[in-house]
Amino acid sequence: MTKEDIKGIRTFRAFSSRNYRLYFMGQGVSLIGTWMQKTAVSWVIYSATHSKFMLGVSVFCSLIPSFVLSSVGGAVADRYNKFRVLLTTQVASLVQAVLVAALILFNHYAIWEILVLSAILGIINAFDVPARQSLVYDMVDDKESLPNALALNSSMVNFARIAGPALAGLVIASVGDGVCFLFNALSFVAVIISLLMMKLPRYIPKPHKKDVWGEIVEGWVYIKRTPSISSLVIILAFMSLLVLPFNSVLIPYYARDYFHGTARTFGIIDGSIGLGAFAGAIFLASLKAGTDLRRILFINTIVFGAGLILFSHEHNYPFALLFAVIAGFGMMSQITVTNTLLQTTAHPRMRGRVISAYAMVFFGMQPLGGLLIGWVSEHVGATNTVLAQGVVAISLAGMHWRYLHKEKLKKRHEALLKEQHGLEPV
Repeated sequence: MTKEDIKGIRTFRAFSSRNYRLYFMGQGVSLIGTWMQKTAVSWVIYSATHSKFMLGVSVFCSLIPSFVLSSVGGAVADRYNKFRVLLTTQVASLVQAVLVAALILFNHYAIWEILVLSAILGIINAFDVPARQSLVYDMVDDKESLPNALALNSSMVNFARIAGPALAGLVIASVGDGVCFLFNALSFVAVIISLLMMKLPRYIPKPHKKDVWGEIVEGWVYIKRTPSISSLVIILAFMSLLVLPFNSVLIPYYARDYFHGTARTFGIIDGSIGLGAFAGAIFLASLKAGTDLRRILFINTIVFGAGLILFSHEHNYPFALLFAVIAGFGMMSQITVTNTLLQTTAHPRMRGRVISAYAMVFFGMQPLGGLLIGWVSEHVGATNTVLAQGVVAISLAGMHWRYLHKEKLKKRHEALLKEQHGLEPV
């Protein structure tokens, strides 16, 4: 067997678990529909309002419920049957998607109606994400394959990020935006079927000494007292607030006004970011067991910032797409590596609540950042805003490096103390 064969097996080793294969296939179809709808929503709102600020409002409405309710969702995931919670949220998402599709297809809607339905989806996601992410642990038979499964999840998300916007651009340009919303509604059927086909271990209810609020507080105390987790949550919070909103808020401006393009241009730029993120996810899935993921996170955060800086003022369209790919590659680590480190570091009893903190800062800070970035771009320009976001990303990489350096010194100090007491260094 060649090294290439071994690497290929290593890249897809989580597929040996039947439940995970089913989950991967169902979610793959659903996520393509989700990205088609996201692209269509941004295009519909920007075409109707010509306002970058309204794009920020759209992001705010779709994500702020996760900021408010994710802690509750995490406690629910740890307290009840994760599978039942996930199945319920997927059915609710199907109903929401049907309502949005009906509004658009009948061409009888107001912007506020789309914003309200986006907020409803945000409420659903506050319970969906902690249950779905923590349930992956139960889907994987070999727990050593969990990092690989999470990286493959990200590759699935980012393949959908490539295919979804590209398909949305083609569909909007040829048959109208309503079909994008219809496909998203139909795509939820696939994930519901895949969930019903799974054979998970029988759920055994556990006694709870605390109520939901007490468990929420317990989760946050645990995160605060675990620096390896809290440091990741803090950096992701700043990244979600100040950097990650560039995609949903400012890319429509680049497509329509900067490059004087159409919905297809929007889909291509967004798809290029997704292509880079997909490549980043495959790279992460191919890593050997035991790879220092914190170091990977540090390096790729610099790559992310550099990609944004290069993209910000690039007038040459092919070069801009190349820089968008680079930015997407670096951006992937913010999502996947952070998720992987949190899931593998957290105590199993706390996993749902730790993931809810991840969801809270990832989905919750982005709407606030969307409003902020939209407002800033109105005053200093979108290109200067993206440039500043690249600088902020590199600064956050420096913040992460300080944490790594501090941990290295701490371990060295502990090893020295053990040597002084006649013990072998760890």
